Amino acid sequence: MMTLFIKNMVCNRCILVIQNELDKLGIGVKSIKLGEVILEKELTSHEKEHLDKILLDLGFEIIDDKKSRIIEKIKNLIINLVHHQDSETKVNLSELLSNELHHDYNYLSNLFSEVEGTTIEKYFIAQKIEKVKELLVYDELSLSEIAFRLHYSSVAYLSNQFKKVTGLTPSHFKKIRKDRRKPLDEV
Repeated sequence: MMTLFIKNMVCNRCILVIQNELDKLGIGVKSIKLGEVILEKELTSHEKEHLDKILLDLGFEIIDDKKSRIIEKIKNLIINLVHHQDSETKVNLSELLSNELHHDYNYLSNLFSEVEGTTIEKYFIAQKIEKVKELLVYDELSLSEIAFRLHYSSVAYLSNQFKKVTGLTPSHFKKIRKDRRKPLDEV
């Protein structure tokens, strides 16, 4: 058995792409999740090099050093929390990261800031704002429902944070997104 840590796996489509490439190469997979693939057997150095080249061409990268693996796990946990879970309960991010990665949050925070040049909190906020943008474009939920779903204390707080990050209010963002698209019969 061999575990590979892979950078830039951020969604279920990424998992499918990597699974497909491993299948093409005849490499057996025991399990696969964001940022991590457990293979059925060890790869030779030649097989690993070949796989690394294929993954690089697709925008992925095998991570070998411990610090980079931790950073990638932090990112994947945050992405999963924000984009792939419709959790009813609010989660304490520092506790979640500490428990999942078995490291003190201060260590994780300092490492993340040192390597990424931003804080875990700012990264988390950026991911939440991207999710807000996605939900605004879908136009299925009110701003109040979006605030509730993403655990903002109020619509005003969400709006202020959105404007601070994007420079636009949520309603202005929604309006310009609509203005940029034309119905097919008007093209």
